[in-house]
Amino acid sequence: MRCPACGHEGDKVIDSRAVRDGLAVRRRRECGDCRHRYTTYEVPEQVAVLVVKKDGRREPYSRDRVLAGLIKACEKRPISRPQLEELVDEVERTVLNDARTEVSSRDIGEAVMNRLQSLDEVAYVRFASVYRSFRDVNQFMDELRSLLQEKRNES
Repeated sequence: MRCPACGHEGDKVIDSRAVRDGLAVRRRRECGDCRHRYTTYEVPEQVAVLVVKKDGRREPYSRDRVLAGLIKACEKRPISRPQLEELVDEVERTVLNDARTEVSSRDIGEAVMNRLQSLDEVAYVRFASVYRSFRDVNQFMDELRSLLQEKRNES
């Protein structure tokens, strides 16, 4: 590793630990020249997964894009960034880790909504309104009625 402070290439690892449920390794390093300490993360290289959109287009899967959608849906809600990161981790474990090279945007969206519904109902409705492209208030109300019915059935 090249030291971010001085550019020297010799360093030593001071501490290593697994993060993101063992999906990555966090390492604290110290430069052998200037003694600057910094953190690196190692993640296994993943096979490029393509997302098949509703219109048939294919584009590379982007964790950041899923997370950005969740952040918008959870704006001004009592949900922390680590909770959202964990939600995306769960979605990736279930949807992306079955050795497929393509996955539909529908599979990703449904997996996100299933987890978001149990985390925060308001955020769920916000996400669903964008994901399902509600055309009018009636579709929005139908989704709310469905959510309320599920809640009654659980009680």
